Amino acid sequence: MKLTPVPANLGETRDALHRLAFFAVSPTRYKTVGRMGLRNTPGGFGTPDFEGRVVRLDGDLLIDEKDGNTATSVITTIREAAEFFGIDYEAQWFADFHDPLQPNDPDEKLNVDIDAARFIGRWFDFGFGALNALRGHGAEGDGVSEVQLWPEHFDPATELGAYEKGQRASFGASPGDESHPEPYLYVASWSEIDRSNPYWNNTSFNGASLDYAELATAADPEEKALEFLLQGYRVLHGG
Repeated sequence: MKLTPVPANLGETRDALHRLAFFAVSPTRYKTVGRMGLRNTPGGFGTPDFEGRVVRLDGDLLIDEKDGNTATSVITTIREAAEFFGIDYEAQWFADFHDPLQPNDPDEKLNVDIDAARFIGRWFDFGFGALNALRGHGAEGDGVSEVQLWPEHFDPATELGAYEKGQRASFGASPGDESHPEPYLYVASWSEIDRSNPYWNNTSFNGASLDYAELATAADPEEKALEFLLQGYRVLHGG
């Protein structure tokens, strides 16, 4: 999969989509079936099927698919997105988040650039592919989790490794954040890491990262991504 150049206005669109994921898309599923994880979907992200329904974003559109019918609406505000999906906006819709996204004005106009939104969608496709490939290398006792896009963090992630052996880590594909303006892959250890090992190169969290620029210039970005993730797995397993 070829990785395209990063749009100049990625940050503003990413922040808007993050808020939509947390305050509109994910709670729609949670209020029906008690589950909040999201997936990569065509052109963006959304829920898996729940009770014959999928709610998702594609570029600058909200999409609600149910029983063979599709409704769409252009993204405007958080409150209007929640109402489009048939729920009331709530700043604190789930009490057990360790690090919930802090609410802004739900009636503030969201600026979503369609090209930047679809760039994020392609990155999520890439991330889900790399993480699902990694899961296939898990060993017995690793407790490999499903790849999900968690709304509070807004990145696809999976967990592998035995915690009691100091091997467990979160493996993910972030679209960027305050410390990383561009997307990156990461391995975040749940236990103390040996900083003398050059693999652990990220100082903003307890782990390692691989920047988008390095992935984009690789001869085979998918192979490069899996190599990075597997290296973290092996380091944690004493390899």
